[in-house]
Amino acid sequence: MEENVKNKIKEIIFKIGDNPHREGLLETPARVIKSWKELYSGYDQDPESVFKTFKNEGFNNMVICKDIEFYSMCEHHMLPFFGKAHIGYIPSDKIIGLSKLARLTDMFARRLQNQERLTDQIAETLMTNLKPKGVGVVLEGKHFCMMSRGVQKQDSSMITSSLYGIFMDKKSVKEEFLALCKKS
Repeated sequence: MEENVKNKIKEIIFKIGDNPHREGLLETPARVIKSWKELYSGYDQDPESVFKTFKNEGFNNMVICKDIEFYSMCEHHMLPFFGKAHIGYIPSDKIIGLSKLARLTDMFARRLQNQERLTDQIAETLMTNLKPKGVGVVLEGKHFCMMSRGVQKQDSSMITSSLYGIFMDKKSVKEEFLALCKKS
C-alpha cells in the first residue's frame, strides 16, 4: 500500500513538471508519507481519550486557555491553515486538565478541516464530555489557500466562534469571554 502511495506521489511530481528521479526528489515520496502521518494523526485519536477530568471543588468562574497554536489542512485545497485557539468554559461538576484543551484542539486540527467545523468540534466535544455550564471557542486562522493562491491576501485572517450554554445565553458571560480573548 505504501509503495503504491509513493508511486502516486512520483506521478504528481512528474505532472507538476519536475523529475521525480532527480537527486533532490528521490526521497520526497517517503518524506511526504511521513509528514502526512503527522499532519493527519487526528484521525487515529478518539476525543474521549483526551479527557482527564477532576472534581470541581466549588470553582464557579470562567476558565480560559488562550493562544493555543494549531496547524491544520484545508479540506478544499489541502493547503495549511494555522493560528491560535482561545477556549473557555465555566465548570459544573468537573474541570479538565489544562493541557487537554490543547490536545483536543490538536486532535481535531490534525484532520482535513475547515475552520468553522474545527471550532464547533472543539466546543461540542467539551460540552458533551465535560458538561460545563457553558463553553466558548474562538479560532483565529491564516489560510495558505488565500495567501499563496487565488486572491493572494497575506495579511487576511479568519475568526470563528462557537458558543454553548451560558456563553450563548447570558450576554455578560459572552462579552467577558470575548474581551478576555482579545487581551494580551
